[in-house]
This record gives sequence, structure tokens and C-alpha cells, in this order.
Amino acid sequence: MSRPLIFAANWKMHHGPAAARDFAERFLPLAPPVDGRTLWFFVPDVTITAAAEAFAGRPDVGIGAQNVHWEGKGAYTGEISIPLAEEAGASAILIGHSERRHLFGETEEQTGRKLTATLAAGLTPLLCVGETMAEREGGRTESIVLRQLAGALDPIDADRLEPLVIAYEPVWAIGTGRNATPDDAVQVHRLIRMDLLRRGVRADVPVLYGGSVNSRNAVELLARREIDGLLVGGASLEPEGWAEIVRTPRSE
Repeated sequence: MSRPLIFAANWKMHHGPAAARDFAERFLPLAPPVDGRTLWFFVPDVTITAAAEAFAGRPDVGIGAQNVHWEGKGAYTGEISIPLAEEAGASAILIGHSERRHLFGETEEQTGRKLTATLAAGLTPLLCVGETMAEREGGRTESIVLRQLAGALDPIDADRLEPLVIAYEPVWAIGTGRNATPDDAVQVHRLIRMDLLRRGVRADVPVLYGGSVNSRNAVELLARREIDGLLVGGASLEPEGWAEIVRTPRSE
């Protein structure tokens, strides 16, 4: 089954509104629309509206929030709700990123609540799963990924997971310059698909790879049919470099 490719940029704590407008002006001429390819920009909350406006002329581009609270409103200082993110211009939400899990203590239960709320609001969730180096070296990659999938997906009926996207991002490969080999990535992608099949989730859920992706390894990663796109941090911050990655050919 041929699935469309998704290229997701995670700007983390970079690029305010002015920088986002400048980025779009430089990036768009370098990356014309391509059939079967969708681009996502997960930007800081303060940048969502500016990015949505800057990319408004490109239907293949979507803007997302990097994190949300599962409650629609309330006394949660410092959080952003899904309705607020959507009003600002977000149509997707990044959920369970390793930095949320490991730096800010996000639990499996909280990840599941965020996913449930995002789906209920009709937005696209990009759920991240992945193991640390200690977990990998301890032979626990499979159990960790399955546990993270269970925490997010167990509370939700399979027929409600229609817009789901998943990213496998090994924690040991994020911002370290190390990346999983295509074989490493494919092994986990197959595990994820087997779990989705067991749950009765549709077979065409996109599964992306993330972790120290650059213009060089993007080619060999996308040569593997199990990999449906890329989730990219640092290499997405410069328009020229990001344009090169999103133009990566898919070998037939």
C-alpha cells in the first residue's frame, strides 16, 4: 500500500513570529508542492498565528502546536488548550515528544488524555514513541514502544483513531548526531504496525522516523517503504536545509 509522505518540522523553542514570516518567504520558493507530500511545522505557541498566516497560500502545509493540555479551559497557568491552539491557527498537535516525557515528566496517562482530547476536537495528533539508550542496550526497545502505544491508544476505540500519525523517535538519536540505521527504524516501524493491526486500526496510519535526520541520511531512510516521512528538529530551522530535505526523492 502506497502512503503519502509527511515531513514534520519541530522548531522547539526557536523562531518567533518575525522569524517565521522570514522563514516562509525564503522557504516557499525552494519547496513547491509535490503530490503525495504534506509538510507540517510544529512551532512555539507565540508563533502559531504568524506561521499559519505566512503559509496560508499552501494547502499542503499545516501548522501545529508542540504541546497542549487536555482540558478545554481552566486554571492551568502556562498551558495552552486545544481550542486556543486551534483558534490561533493550529490544525495538528505534537503529543508525547521525548522531551515532554523525560524533561517535564509527562506520564503515559497524560499522553493518553492529550491524544483523546485532540481526536475529540478533530485535530491531527502526531504521537511520538521511542526508547532511551539505556533501554535499548537493555533489550527493552520493544517493551518500551509497546508500553507507550498502550498508554496513548488503550483508552480510545480503534474507529476513533482516523487522523492518527505516529513518529518513532529513539531518544538516544535526538540532537546527538547519532541516528538509527534504516534497518533499526524499520524494525520498530514494523512493530508499531503490528500493534496497530492487533488493535484493528486502519492499515494506512503514517509512521514517521525522527532523530538526527539530515539531508544525507534522509535519502536512505526514505528509501525504505516502511518509513512514511520524517520528524525533524535542528535540521528544520534553516529554510534552505529544510527545503532540501522535503525535496528528498523517494526511490522506486
